[in-house]
Amino acid sequence: MLSKAQITLISSLQNKKFRKQHGLFIVEGIKSVIEFLSSSYQVDSLFYTEDVLAKVGKISGKIKSYVLTENEFQKISSLKSPQGILALVHIPKQKALAIKDFKGQHTLLLDDIQDPGNLGTIIRTAEWFGFQRILCSIGTVDAYNPKVVQATMGSLSRIEIHYLDLKAFIQEAQIPVFGALLNGDSIYETDWRDEGLLILGNEGNGISDELIELVDKPVTIPRIGEAESLNVAVATTIFCSEIARTKKL
Repeated sequence: MLSKAQITLISSLQNKKFRKQHGLFIVEGIKSVIEFLSSSYQVDSLFYTEDVLAKVGKISGKIKSYVLTENEFQKISSLKSPQGILALVHIPKQKALAIKDFKGQHTLLLDDIQDPGNLGTIIRTAEWFGFQRILCSIGTVDAYNPKVVQATMGSLSRIEIHYLDLKAFIQEAQIPVFGALLNGDSIYETDWRDEGLLILGNEGNGISDELIELVDKPVTIPRIGEAESLNVAVATTIFCSEIARTKKL
């Protein structure tokens, strides 16, 4: 039986304020839930319809589990086509960053990305190309927003996400800084070196002035057609692909 308190709690987690207050976020869908169950994340509770259980497999007895009717599940799902399973997962404590962990690799820095779908796609793309962590400005959309989580398709369970003062971090890191800018050198002619920080900017305003000042190497994706700009998630995919290609050479 689904209680009113549970419905209220789950509904409240659509809001960042209450995610922070309760230390929980929502994961919905069979694939995504399975990914988090097998990750280092701590799953607090599961809500599912009886027909879904066989697809998920054995569930730890430490996880609170609730079997719901289809009608009950509809009350807590935010998806147009619910898959019959939803998990509440504990938001992990942010790990301390050590500059040495960034040596010999490339890291994405996101400057005030606002669209949940964009962030989710960037996280998924980063995992595909072997990036270990993403650093986000304080103003970037919350990675535990349900729309972000959904868009990552489980990749959030394996990629470290950190929110911090990007300017202070860059100044301390002393690692080459690449900036995705319209007026930069072609990514296909860029020496990405063995390590670096790649800054990607806000959907409408690009990289903030205070971070542009810290860019060592402005880089751009050469435009061939007439489109004014690229979606930041699409641009990130191209950047990640080129970095991965050059590292394989």
